[in-house]
Amino acid sequence: MARMIELEVDGQPVAVAEGSTILDACRSVGIDTPTLCYGETLRPANVCRVCVVELEGARALAPACSRLVEPGMKVRTDSERVRHSRKMVMEFLASSVDLSTAPEAQLYVGQYGADPDRYGPPAPPDPDRDRKRAGHHEAPDGQTAATVHQPVKIDNDLYVRDYSKCILCYKCVDACGEQYQNTFAIHVAGRGFDARISTEFNVELPDSACVYCGNCITVCPTGALMPSREHELRLTGEWDEEAQTVTRTVCPYCGVGCNLELVVQDNEIVRVNSPDDHDVTRGNLCVKGRFGFQHVHPKEDA
Repeated sequence: MARMIELEVDGQPVAVAEGSTILDACRSVGIDTPTLCYGETLRPANVCRVCVVELEGARALAPACSRLVEPGMKVRTDSERVRHSRKMVMEFLASSVDLSTAPEAQLYVGQYGADPDRYGPPAPPDPDRDRKRAGHHEAPDGQTAATVHQPVKIDNDLYVRDYSKCILCYKCVDACGEQYQNTFAIHVAGRGFDARISTEFNVELPDSACVYCGNCITVCPTGALMPSREHELRLTGEWDEEAQTVTRTVCPYCGVGCNLELVVQDNEIVRVNSPDDHDVTRGNLCVKGRFGFQHVHPKEDA
């Protein structure tokens, strides 16, 4: 049996199993700690820094998602210093990334009073974004541009990549790499302002090692990776989550027993997910399970 570690979170005594993180401790007493790069099925990447907390006696703020608890720790999750740090993180993200399809991030922007507009107006669309260093474009008034837009990458029929929404959380890289798929089709290329998610040698997705499992899509927190049908519906303004139903079923393609969550709108499957808590899939699927549903709605002959 694991040894229990006793600590204090916002003045409340907490006891969690040895090896737990501060985030685990916070959640055990119902304290909501914001996260963006954290995933239940992935190892913490420590890149978004929105989950930072203050530790008594520590010089720097600590990431709650990865910092392990220690006996006698005194954690403050809502101090002025913590709130200021989270506000700055959200301002930086919202001023450089399109968060329109990231509801959690939008919630944090409002929760911490972030004002991304103070960093300048958005940059105009730039079709040559891949050949330039992000963050160095000039806005029309000569100020450094805030959000750096770029065209949506549509090079296959299954999903689209809109990197103007990417916050470099590494979750897609981890899901594609050794933690799950072991395909290694994508990784972070470049440094500093030029850092970006890219295929090897920046080739088109069909020419890369991608096997179209779509596991990168399910972990993306901002909609930078999105199924094609969802993207189409959002473009036309027809995407309506309130009108959608979710049905849990078993994938029919093989005998593994992967569970599916069919997202249905207007009697049409518009997206397929897999539950994180299923012991077979842990949120992951293959190309057939995630995208092989077109036969359910055969197209009529023209």
